[in-house]
Amino acid sequence: MAGNLHLPVVDLASPDLRAAAESIRQACVEHGFFYVTNHGVDRGLLEAVFAQSKGFFDLPMEEKMTLLRSANHRGYTPPYAEKLDASSQFVGDLKESFYIGPIDDGDMHNYINQWPSEECLPSWKETMKLYIAAVLDTGTRILSLIALGLDLDADFFHKIGALNCPSTFLRLLHYPGEVNESDSRNYGASAHSDYGVITLLVTDGTPGLQICREKDRNPQLWEDVHHIDGALIINIDLRCIVLLQSVKSGIRWLSFLTQILTHWCSAWKVVAVKHVHQGFHLSRVATA
Repeated sequence: MAGNLHLPVVDLASPDLRAAAESIRQACVEHGFFYVTNHGVDRGLLEAVFAQSKGFFDLPMEEKMTLLRSANHRGYTPPYAEKLDASSQFVGDLKESFYIGPIDDGDMHNYINQWPSEECLPSWKETMKLYIAAVLDTGTRILSLIALGLDLDADFFHKIGALNCPSTFLRLLHYPGEVNESDSRNYGASAHSDYGVITLLVTDGTPGLQICREKDRNPQLWEDVHHIDGALIINIDLRCIVLLQSVKSGIRWLSFLTQILTHWCSAWKVVAVKHVHQGFHLSRVATA
């Protein structure tokens, strides 16, 4: 069963920060998802990321497999290699993906990332690095608004050390178009909740992203998340909720289930940044 969903749209260029923060707070209570516009990520850069992503996924499988995802979760994951919903009857989800971990020229993490050869995709690495820097800045601005929405200081996440050493992941995804009859009821990405602090997501406009706000309801109601040209889709993740519940009593934010339907044509998605900030411990947070 599917329904129509109307998520809030937050303008990050609004001079009224309190109103923007309240919009985000309400979105987190009711949906766990919202859109942001005027987010500062250049449209040309977004287009370049999708073009470079498509260039990689269009490569022959044997070439992609030379960058098979490592034990450090960097690199390529082929179709059927992941199953986000353990109860799924299928071997694995239909998507293929590519993980890029934290990037800091002075950080050891930079050296365990895998990259396509410059001979094959000469602009690939630099494009992804520019994009990660851009959305990291956007994510930090969103976290400030989340803090304001809970009557915390705008620099709350900075003060507790959450922004000192963010473990930031970029995930490129490709969902296939035509599938075998045996996969006709399979998902591009089966039902799951995200595990980080916030997820910044952008799609190529192909429909398929859905959320379920009541995971224990039977039958579940899945609602379509529509594409808004130029906007980012923001998802509040499990770790953010755990952190905020530790400092503000009475928070009833939820991280909802998401899934990706199979498509009538190929589709690309960029999970812009997994803002999994690991430079702090909950024991360091003063209760309020």
